[in-house]
Amino acid sequence: MSTPTSMWPGGARIVVALTFLVESWSEGKAPPYSPMTSPPRPGAKDLAGITWSEYGARAGAYRLMRLARDRGLPATFCVNARVAELFPEVIHAIVGQGFELAGHNYAQDEVLPGLSEPEERALIRKSLDILQRTSGVRPQGWLSSTIATTERTADLLAEEGMLWHGDYNYLDLPCQIQTRHGGMVAIPHSDFADNRVLRAAPRDFFQCYRDTFDFLYRKEPNAFINITVHGHFGGRPLISAMLDEVLGYIASHPGVWFPRHDELARWVNEHRIGFIPYSERFPSEA
Repeated sequence: MSTPTSMWPGGARIVVALTFLVESWSEGKAPPYSPMTSPPRPGAKDLAGITWSEYGARAGAYRLMRLARDRGLPATFCVNARVAELFPEVIHAIVGQGFELAGHNYAQDEVLPGLSEPEERALIRKSLDILQRTSGVRPQGWLSSTIATTERTADLLAEEGMLWHGDYNYLDLPCQIQTRHGGMVAIPHSDFADNRVLRAAPRDFFQCYRDTFDFLYRKEPNAFINITVHGHFGGRPLISAMLDEVLGYIASHPGVWFPRHDELARWVNEHRIGFIPYSERFPSEA
């Protein structure tokens, strides 16, 4: 089998994108997962879970910024707009340090499925407007909270002028898509975010991404990996240590391109990269 021509800048063999999530739940609500192994009594406020989730905006996001900055790597921060209302300083830091700011719903538990079209449009617009007012920069991309999307989400995002949309789990490469309001770039999300090791060994996170990178780097030129980390979990030292290690490992290989999502989307548009079936990327030898 012949080696495909690289479709990435500089003849890169693989693309690695960093997706950092900074999240906030509605007033009085906690994540459905937290350090507590038993839920609070019905009707009781889960203060441990609420304060645990705030770690991302108070500390975790800053640690992720520092890790990326120390290695000279770009990253995209997908942020609930409620974070911008409660912790505007972290939004200023993200944009001020040159990272991309993207939409991620208003609150993490306020998902899109079940909303009417006017309600979904209003939530998307509200979220983007709050992030823009706080940061001074209009986000160019969107990742729905919990990756929960609807049949019309892409259309509504294109209507708002989004460059990219990250809710795709049937793709393994970014590509152009068409909506009622024009084209946009679909970016596949991660198969293994940091919350998968919530009550497991943090080293599993390193092992997963090292093994995935080794396989794709060796066997599938033009591959793509999206590494997803939550500020309130992966921004803590136990996972940040693993992230730093895996980034060092990946960056030690030649031919790796680390773009922000918006940079990646512009490349896809410029080179008109559409959906490429796996069978066409690696056809069987005659």
